[in-house]
Amino acid sequence: MKYGLIGEKLGHSFSKEIHEKLGRYEYELKELRPDELESFIKAADFEGINVTIPYKEDVIPYLDELSEPAEKAGAVNTIANKGGRLIGYNTDIGGMKMLSERLGIDMKDKNVLIAGSGGTSKTALTLAKELGADKAVRVSRSGREDAVTYEQAYSDYKDADILINTTPLGMYPEVNGIAFDLDAFEHIEGVIDAVYNPLRSKLVRAAREREIPAEGGLYMLVAQAMLAAEKFTGEPVSAHDLNRIFEETLRDKSNLVLIGMPGSGKTSYGSILAEKLGREIIETDDEVVKAAGMEIGEIFEKCGEKHFRDLESEVIKKASLEGSKIISTGGGAVLRKENVDDLSMNGKLVFLNRPLEELMPTEDRPLANDREKIKSLYAERLPIYMAAADAVVDLTGWDEADADKIWSAAL
Repeated sequence: MKYGLIGEKLGHSFSKEIHEKLGRYEYELKELRPDELESFIKAADFEGINVTIPYKEDVIPYLDELSEPAEKAGAVNTIANKGGRLIGYNTDIGGMKMLSERLGIDMKDKNVLIAGSGGTSKTALTLAKELGADKAVRVSRSGREDAVTYEQAYSDYKDADILINTTPLGMYPEVNGIAFDLDAFEHIEGVIDAVYNPLRSKLVRAAREREIPAEGGLYMLVAQAMLAAEKFTGEPVSAHDLNRIFEETLRDKSNLVLIGMPGSGKTSYGSILAEKLGREIIETDDEVVKAAGMEIGEIFEKCGEKHFRDLESEVIKKASLEGSKIISTGGGAVLRKENVDDLSMNGKLVFLNRPLEELMPTEDRPLANDREKIKSLYAERLPIYMAAADAVVDLTGWDEADADKIWSAAL
């Protein structure tokens, strides 16, 4: 390959799409076993490669030259082949700096805790020091290599201002992992998570729930990729292209999640958008019916609402794991906080707000099969929909063009 990414496991990687959006070269993903790394690097049959877990430190002995940032960090994520000389760079530092600036996080005179002991943790440590952090400490389970243990972090560093996660905790498919217990700290001002798949890790969602500025690693991933492209080709990448590629990648990887009352148009508009965008549509009510082997009314009658809600939560958890889908939810899906949390992991929640007088009762909806039930549900659920939604689209009547309005609201 001429350009690409090497690592041990790359099934979760977005790098191919990101680099190829720039339009300069084709980009490949190449998984290498540890025993294959040396021969691959020594063969130098590439123009430029990126390096990810677990090889950011392992590649260094095979390189002819290191940039100053890479030498300081002791980690390389970018290698350019310049006439047979392999030069190692660390564009993660620049990418993480851009992410911190995007979040408005100022590390000067702050106490920074960094979860992890690998190459990206060294990147974060180098950046924190360069930005004038008062204290910057790595945290690991073992506490080796000048790191502290998590027990020490929770007892001795409660005054930490900024948390940075560089571990795979929370990364797909183990999305329930979380690097830090936020309740252990007294006044966190910002959280950076290098995890980008899912788009919003459990750590990021927990921080945002506490109104702490927090973001996952997608912007950092795109920024470091653009900096790497500059090293590969010698041509600068504009801020416009960086932001364009980030927005396109975020849009492409995000789920569009439709929430709202029964009869508000979630199924109809979801189907239109799925066909238009070439996306899979998941109807959570249909998936519950499949799982139960009976219709919704029968589930309510034989097993009760709680059983239905439990099945619904299982369906939502599974549907939310991956991105790039349309998810049409049942009317009561947002009643459980855990469902909203799962749907937010990779999705933008859009509330289809149809006037009460346009919501018609139907026999297949046990909680909305007569006019009085609909009125009661609407009054109860409207504030819940509004609180859960990332965007609200007001609908009256029926117009297929409203599908475009719904999609625009999600961007």
